[in-house]
Amino acid sequence: MKHLLTLLSLALVLVAAEPPKGEPTNAKEAAAQAAAKKAAQDKVIDERYQAWFAKLSPAEQAWEKVLQQQLGSFYLPLHKRGKIAGQSSAWDFVKDDPKLPRILLIGDSVSRGYTQPTRKALAGKANVHRAPANCGPTASGLKNLDVWLGEGKWDVIHFNFGIHDRGTPPADYVKRLEEIVVRLEKTGAKLIWANTTPIPDNPAQKQTAASIVEKNALAAEVMKKHGIPTDDLFGAMTPRLKEFQPPLDVHYTGAGYDFLGATVGEAILGRLK
Repeated sequence: MKHLLTLLSLALVLVAAEPPKGEPTNAKEAAAQAAAKKAAQDKVIDERYQAWFAKLSPAEQAWEKVLQQQLGSFYLPLHKRGKIAGQSSAWDFVKDDPKLPRILLIGDSVSRGYTQPTRKALAGKANVHRAPANCGPTASGLKNLDVWLGEGKWDVIHFNFGIHDRGTPPADYVKRLEEIVVRLEKTGAKLIWANTTPIPDNPAQKQTAASIVEKNALAAEVMKKHGIPTDDLFGAMTPRLKEFQPPLDVHYTGAGYDFLGATVGEAILGRLK
C-alpha cells in the first residue's frame, strides 16, 4: 500500500509539472508562438485595411498605393492600424480646394509631427500636403524626390534634411543637398528651407548636438547660393527645449509640434505673399 501511495504521489507531481496544453516549454517554442500570434493579428489588420481601401475613391486609392510603396516596414503597419481605427494622420489624403495654393512639406519624423498643426494653421488659406514618407537623409531624397513631388503643381515647397544626415560626411551632405535644391527649383515652386531642429547629446545613440549645428551651417551656404529663405526652426525651438523636448529625444511633445506648426504656417504665408 505504501508503495502504491508513493507511485500515486509521483504521478500527481508529474501531472502538476506538465505545462498546460499549448503553453511553450522552451524559448524557441515561445518565440514561434509569439510570431504566429503576431502573424494572425497582422492578417486581421490587413483584411480590415483592404476592406477600408476598397471603399475609397480612385484618387484616394492612388494615394494609398504610393504610401504602401513608400512608408516602409515601420510606418506602414502603424498607418494601417490608424486607418482602420478611423484616425487622422499626417498622411491623410488631401482633397484640394482649387481656389487655394498647394503646399508640400518634405522632411523626416519631426516634419511629420508638425504636418497636422501646419494644416490647422493654414486652414482655409492653403492645401497642405506632405511627402508620402519619413523622408530620412539626403540620399533618400535623391532617390525618391520624383515620387514625392508627384505630377501636380506646387506653389510652395517647405523642405528639410538634417537629423538623418548627422553622420553624413560634410562634402556628401552639401553635394546631395545641392542636387535636391536644383531638382526642386525645376518645379517652379517657391522654396523654403527649414533648418534642422536641435537634438540632445546622446552617446548611446551616437548623436551630438554639434552635428546639427554643423549641418545647419552647411545648408545655410547652399541656400544662400540659391537665394532660398530659411524657416529658422532651430532658432525658434532652442529657447523652448525644456518645455517641448523630452529628455534624450530628438522629437517633441504635442504642444511642441503645435508650436512648430504655427511657425511653419507663418513662414509659408510669408512666402506666398
